[in-house]
Amino acid sequence: MANRTDPAAKSIRGTNPQNLVEKILRSKIYQNTYWKEQCFGLTAETLVDKAMELDHLGGTHGGNRKPTPFMCLVMKMLQIQPEKEIVIEFIKNDDYKYVRILGAFYLRLTGTDVDVYRYLEPLYNDYRKLRQKLPEGKFSLTHVDEVIDELLTKDYSCDIALPRIKKRWTLETLGSLEPRRSVLEDDFEEEEEKEENDQLDGLEDEAHEKQDYYRGRSPARERDRDRRRDRDRYRERDYDRDYDRDYDRERGRGRDRDRDRERDRDRDRDRDRDRDRDRYRLRDEKDYGRDRERDREWEGRERERRDRDRGRRRSHSRSRSRSRDRKDREGGEHRKRHARSSTSPRRRDGAEENGTREEPKKKKERKEKKEDGTDHPDPEIAEANRLRASLGLKPLK
Repeated sequence: MANRTDPAAKSIRGTNPQNLVEKILRSKIYQNTYWKEQCFGLTAETLVDKAMELDHLGGTHGGNRKPTPFMCLVMKMLQIQPEKEIVIEFIKNDDYKYVRILGAFYLRLTGTDVDVYRYLEPLYNDYRKLRQKLPEGKFSLTHVDEVIDELLTKDYSCDIALPRIKKRWTLETLGSLEPRRSVLEDDFEEEEEKEENDQLDGLEDEAHEKQDYYRGRSPARERDRDRRRDRDRYRERDYDRDYDRDYDRERGRGRDRDRDRERDRDRDRDRDRDRDRDRYRLRDEKDYGRDRERDREWEGRERERRDRDRGRRRSHSRSRSRSRDRKDREGGEHRKRHARSSTSPRRRDGAEENGTREEPKKKKERKEKKEDGTDHPDPEIAEANRLRASLGLKPLK
């Protein structure tokens, strides 16, 4: 019940007045001890006494973001919604500066754009000091006009997002506000009038002196005039001489500048030529290195191919030499047999007959030996095969 808005309060900007404060800050205010003890049961009349006791302003401070008494009283004004005349009296109060700031802050939250500019802009002339509590918990020094400027120009103040208002020049264009007139403007106008009067007095004095000077002529004045004329003539002659000298010097400087410009142009041209030469040389070196790598790869492939061909020829010649040796060996045996068989016709015929008789026997014996396995080079296997042959078993291989 203590945190509810007054049933007779009107909605501001289409919402509950307490909703102008963010929910997190609103809940912190409701849980604060100052709100529970000092703000309970306050009315528009008794609120003034609490506002007069304020000694600083600010939003929240400390690690747990504890709200200040100033913010608790702003929340209480949003809850009870005092009349506009009471708020204006808060703003016009010259004795208590924190009461003035409290009313200005509440009007900035709930008032219209025209009322905000109309009642807050005169406070620019209040230069009294204020204590402001920072979020770190420390105090800083500020002034009333600085706080008012923050309320009129910033969108965030004392941890509360301020409602948006129109720019002043927009309201002046619409005719809702008159152009702002500074309090110091009268002083400026008086200073400007005084300066203009001083200038007019000085001009009148000069005019009177000239009239007194030209009123009569004397020989001394004539001599002075001739002297001034001669001095002006010599001065013009010196000026012409200096002008000619300066002109010649400038022409010489112009030639030097042209020469320097031409030299710089030649230097730039030589630098570009050297840069192009270096670029082409680098490109040629890259191409030469690329060609050398390509030639080296080709030579390596050629060397591998020659080695493969040489290996093939060597293996082929080795196989040919083996086949030739085999043929020579076979040819030698053939020649030996031919030589044995060609001793005499008669012996040859007899040997052939004997050979033809003995060949079947040898073949049979070889077959039998081969089949028996008794001719095995290992004597143990040969002995085992003989034993197996006598028993009628197959020989061991």
